[in-house]
Amino acid sequence: MGELLQTSVELAIGLVALLILTRVMGKTSFAQITPFDFISALILGELVGNAIYDEKVKIGAILFSIFIWGVLLYLMGWLTQKFRKTRKILEGSPSIIIQNGHLNRAEMKKNKLDMNQLQHLLRKQQAFSVREVEHAILETDGTISVLKKSQYDLPTYEDLNVPQKPVYLPVTFINDGAVDWENLHKAGFNENWLKKQLDQQQIDKFEDVFYMEWKQDEGVYIEKM
Repeated sequence: MGELLQTSVELAIGLVALLILTRVMGKTSFAQITPFDFISALILGELVGNAIYDEKVKIGAILFSIFIWGVLLYLMGWLTQKFRKTRKILEGSPSIIIQNGHLNRAEMKKNKLDMNQLQHLLRKQQAFSVREVEHAILETDGTISVLKKSQYDLPTYEDLNVPQKPVYLPVTFINDGAVDWENLHKAGFNENWLKKQLDQQQIDKFEDVFYMEWKQDEGVYIEKM
């Protein structure tokens, strides 16, 4: 029983320490996973896993290993921000796979990218044929950015001479029966306004609403429980 309790405590401490580390590293570390980030995640997971399940390793060792690795990651991030030359070494650089409508086979070979893989990446960008693409860049995180040829690209409002309209973000007011009062007040509304909207839908309680959002140009949208 004592061993189970110790393992539980170490797991909890390891989780909290990792959460703190991820906050320090920033959101972009997860939005853009480079080869260096991938290796870092593997090593960090191995460090914490070994520390937790090895009886000889104490809680202090877990925190120390996470701290040291966090410092190293922070230093690497600082170097890439401070010195441009280190970015190519640690993060890699984008590769132009398609240029002026033609495949760059040398770059494909360099990045070990075959035709099937390229087609898969292009389809994710709504390009179902290579002939549709004017330029394609393989990013450092393994995704691909595509600029289509004009005849295959979607027309814009400017192309169609359609008057432009402002675009508004929807704001969630109720999610799974719970009111997000912060969003409600930021949008300039109060509880009385919210109750009035629910009354119009013949809803008596907030808990009876599964989801409710508001959009400035379209008003409210409600899904009942």
